[in-house]
Amino acid sequence: MDLLFGTYIFAVLLACVVFQSGAQEKNYTVREEMPENVLIGDLLKDLNLSLIPDKSLTTPMQFKLVYKTGDVPLIRIEEGTGEIFTTGARIDREKLCAGIVLDARCFYEVEVAVLPDEIFRLVKIRFLIEDINDNAPLFPATVINISIPENSAINSRYSLPAAIDPDIGINGVQNYQLIKSQNIFGLDVIETPEGDKMPQLIVQKELDREEKDTYVMKVKVEDGGSPQRSSTAILQVSVADTNDNGPVFVEKEIEVSIPENAPIGSSVTQLHATDADIGENARIHFYFSNLVSNIAKRLFHLNATTGLITVKEPLDREESPSHKLLVLATDGGSTPARAMVLVNVTDINDNVPSIDIRYIVNPTNGTVLLSENAPLNTKIALITVMDKDSEHNGRVTCFTDHEIPFRLRPVFSNQFLLETAAFLDFESTREYAIKLLAADAGKPPLNQSSMLLIKVKDENDNAPVFTQSFISLSVPENNSPGAQLTKISATDADTGSNAEINYLLGFDAPPEFDLDRRTGILTAVKKLDRENQEKYYFTVLAQDNGIPPLMSNATVFVTVLDQNDNSPLFTHNEYNFYVPENLPKHGTVGLITVTDLDYGENSAVTLSIVDMKDQFTIDPQTGVIRPNISFDREQQESYTFYVKAEDGGRVSRTSTAKVTINVVDVNDNKPIFIDPPSNYSFEWVPPSTTPGTVIFKVVAIDDDIGMNAEIRYSIVGGNTKGLFMIEQVSGNITLKEKCLFPDLGLHKVIVKAMDLGQPDSLFNVINVNIFVNESVPNATLIYELVRKSIDSPATQSPETTNSSTPTTDYVKIVVAIVAGTITVVLVIFITAVVRCRQSPHLKASQKNKQNSEWVTPNPENRQMIMMKKKKKKKKKNVPQNLLLNFVTIEEAKSDDADNDRHSVTLDLPIELEEQTMGKYHWSTTTFKPDSPDLARHYKSASPQPAFQIQPETPLNSKHHIIQELPLDNTFVGCDSISKCSSSSSDPYSVSECSYSVTTFKTPVSVHARMTDSRTSTIEICTEI
Repeated sequence: MDLLFGTYIFAVLLACVVFQSGAQEKNYTVREEMPENVLIGDLLKDLNLSLIPDKSLTTPMQFKLVYKTGDVPLIRIEEGTGEIFTTGARIDREKLCAGIVLDARCFYEVEVAVLPDEIFRLVKIRFLIEDINDNAPLFPATVINISIPENSAINSRYSLPAAIDPDIGINGVQNYQLIKSQNIFGLDVIETPEGDKMPQLIVQKELDREEKDTYVMKVKVEDGGSPQRSSTAILQVSVADTNDNGPVFVEKEIEVSIPENAPIGSSVTQLHATDADIGENARIHFYFSNLVSNIAKRLFHLNATTGLITVKEPLDREESPSHKLLVLATDGGSTPARAMVLVNVTDINDNVPSIDIRYIVNPTNGTVLLSENAPLNTKIALITVMDKDSEHNGRVTCFTDHEIPFRLRPVFSNQFLLETAAFLDFESTREYAIKLLAADAGKPPLNQSSMLLIKVKDENDNAPVFTQSFISLSVPENNSPGAQLTKISATDADTGSNAEINYLLGFDAPPEFDLDRRTGILTAVKKLDRENQEKYYFTVLAQDNGIPPLMSNATVFVTVLDQNDNSPLFTHNEYNFYVPENLPKHGTVGLITVTDLDYGENSAVTLSIVDMKDQFTIDPQTGVIRPNISFDREQQESYTFYVKAEDGGRVSRTSTAKVTINVVDVNDNKPIFIDPPSNYSFEWVPPSTTPGTVIFKVVAIDDDIGMNAEIRYSIVGGNTKGLFMIEQVSGNITLKEKCLFPDLGLHKVIVKAMDLGQPDSLFNVINVNIFVNESVPNATLIYELVRKSIDSPATQSPETTNSSTPTTDYVKIVVAIVAGTITVVLVIFITAVVRCRQSPHLKASQKNKQNSEWVTPNPENRQMIMMKKKKKKKKKNVPQNLLLNFVTIEEAKSDDADNDRHSVTLDLPIELEEQTMGKYHWSTTTFKPDSPDLARHYKSASPQPAFQIQPETPLNSKHHIIQELPLDNTFVGCDSISKCSSSSSDPYSVSECSYSVTTFKTPVSVHARMTDSRTSTIEICTEI
């Protein structure tokens, strides 16, 4: 009873001491491997601190974790709420408590300071680290070899190496299983006095080494955690000869003590074991069990033959105070003998006390900065003194070496708070070097010292003062950026950073000025413009680096002096004008406006073109731009040049602007057919073609752009049976109705391609010949039908020409061959007669014709040559022979430097008398690539020299086309009764003349006739 009462009194006294010192302890339990930001506890509630009213505190309650600099804490505390959370640092029980016996509890300790001083207390928090199943049990080796004698009785047991699991309790090793044992062996698990589970292999059937000497199977180990973890190892059993007596230890449990400073090689204990067998079966082998820790195996050595245990490496009681050595002795038999040796390492005073400083006031570069206005009892740091030795060797005291305005207040047995004991004065002492001393109670005692630096921080109590409160300056405009205007200075009575002055511009300061923060030099960072602003008023500030900073201000007045500094200013940096391509020369393109902010002569601006002076002009005063050229969008779409503006100042200033003239398209190009290439091609369509099928696609192009190049297709002639239709946009010709027997043959469809130009549309037409038949038996015959269809008017329905059967085609071919042969014979005969009966008058006429018939017009007159045919009356009974040839008419010229060289080639077929042809040298005839090979058909060569025709207007690339004429549209002689017509709008169109078969009788006359710039007609007429 007295003992219980005394214990109660001691507890009450201890609680009073703890309360007075402001120290408390709190325990929490934390599972290892917990993620970050998991709530562990709430100190505010757990310590009943929420009952303290906030209004009684000078500053809000604050919880501060106290830990050593450089350590990574496993927990964090919300300073305002006291909530304890896990951090990103891994909580690994096996790592934190590596040197602790497996079944012992693992703790992690931290200290927390509760501020302010009115409620200050130091809380020691102990976290019990609970184990989780984060480690799988592992065998010491992946392959376990064991030897079993062949005379082993059924149910004989053999120990297997135990698996090791760093986890404890249910998370440790719980079960073993044997896999693929073939019913020869079984497995049992026994529990040792120490609580370890040891697997034993059981022989279930008789063994015969001569029959089989090796068995291979797997052994599996499992823990009891959730989720469960396991591992396997290969168990290889070798059947050996018998050895029926195992070793026996004299002492199965031995406990020894050895000082931690025992030298290497010192004897720990001597194990003794006996074996009743003799020879090799009686030879005993000692070895450590695989359950012995790696630390013990590293520190101790076991002689395998003698059983002597010695010190292998230096011992350290502070690292591990005791070691369990499970020693096994075997003579090669099935079951080894076991002996447990417990080695206790005794302490000696071999560790110097350590001083751990954990700052409450965060240091800067290892030095605590403390304001000179810090109140009494200001907590600076938590001093922890420790000694790894035990008992009296581990008892440590801590003190300072001289009188200072600081003191050490004990809070726990080995922890002290460093706090202020008096008011600080920066002017008297600016820093303190506190020497902390720690000494243990060993004999002889060991001590340690550590320095703690505290600097007293000065308070800012003096504002800067300007040497001048009003500063006036005059600055010429157009100054160099960065030019120094003046230097502003101020002074401060404080010291250190409180006396360091930074110069600043006030909020009303314009961006044209800059003030150097350190030197106070005022500069103009931009060029000043008097026309923009003449006077500037703003303030400058002088601010020290104190906390809080103090400042004062001064006024600056700047006057800007005028200079001629303004260049002419265009209303736009770039001008874009749009003009039609038919704008006449010297017409008005546009107007450019320019101003100058200066006055007098400095604002008198003159405009000029920098480049392209020959192509464009500009009025120097009004800025009106006019062209000196004619525009052609297809040749050039835009013109770009620069206009310069120069003022009249003494030192003139200039500026430029970019001008772009965009030429707008005018509808001046008619569509040109690409497919079909000519009027003489045809497209074959089988009569079995399904209605709606696209049988041909008409393609035309237009050199214009936009709507002027948009083409619409339509059928304007032919197609008398209405079999075909054309899609307006794509040009696809489709079969409208199914072809019947009467529809077989050649059909002519006249297609018109018209653009959508404004205000007038341009168009072109072409013949599309469609041959409807089962096959194409004779292409030459079909081309002949095409030619005849072109000879006949479109209203005569030439497409209904019958071509129904192959027999009819063959008959026509035979008739054509016979007729052609007769015609050739008649031509030869008539030619011979004509040559024999030529009169001298005709020969003279032909001679004059050779000399004066063809003339070359003057290339400089720029007129189209118009040739007219004249026809005489026929002579009776005079046979004539007509031969069809081509005259090449070329136009090649170079007007001036502004125009490129252009050439136009017209292939014009004419009829000549056979006798005249022999008097001339035959020149090469020019054909279009997509025209029929008329040279081969007519054996063509021109009897006259080529001559040039000059157009009235300059010839551009868009006009460079070859006029394609039908086969029957040849130039022949005609008399005055014949009718010649010219209806083409093309500048190089050819007249259509009706004629009768005659020969030339008089020289050909060449006439030139003026036409408008869009139309020129060539007419060649000969008199006969």
